[in-house]
Amino acid sequence: MALNKIGRKGAIELSVSTIVVIVLAMSMLILGITLIRNIFQGATFNVKSLNEGVKSEINKLFEESSELRVYVYLTDNQAEVEQGESFGVAFGIKNRVRGESQSSRFSWDITASDVGKGCQLSLAQADSYLKLGDTGSVDLLPGNDLHYDIVLVEPPESAPLCQIKYNLAVKKDGQPYGTQFFIINIVD
Repeated sequence: MALNKIGRKGAIELSVSTIVVIVLAMSMLILGITLIRNIFQGATFNVKSLNEGVKSEINKLFEESSELRVYVYLTDNQAEVEQGESFGVAFGIKNRVRGESQSSRFSWDITASDVGKGCQLSLAQADSYLKLGDTGSVDLLPGNDLHYDIVLVEPPESAPLCQIKYNLAVKKDGQPYGTQFFIINIVD
């Protein structure tokens, strides 16, 4: 009889230990998923703000290539934007000039350079979809100085469904420094 009580007590202790382990494992799993979601949430390509995740991705790409001067943060330099919705495109500029010690004035201008064949849209109309950040300037020191910014694209509800190619032209002290492009596919 005494052996039977010990067996039951051991079985109960084992099942309580198992439940505690399962609860702890589930808690760690939920915390891990939340952490990963927060990390990747910052790395979405529709950039609403320049958070640390976006900045670190742009910075990592500049570190990987010593020749890269201007970078647009989009997969394959393309994005789909719904009519009437806004879409943020992040970009970075890095002063790669050697042999200088003073800061230089970098300016950028983003303009529509092409529209898809058959699209009933002028370049001036495509430029009007750029709502914020399409021009600007900043002083950067040579070396590790890096500037991050966002351009906000917002085609109206009445925008035709087509592709628009935008050029990001960067000048250093008024002279051409670097260019990049991105394509916006307007969808409904």
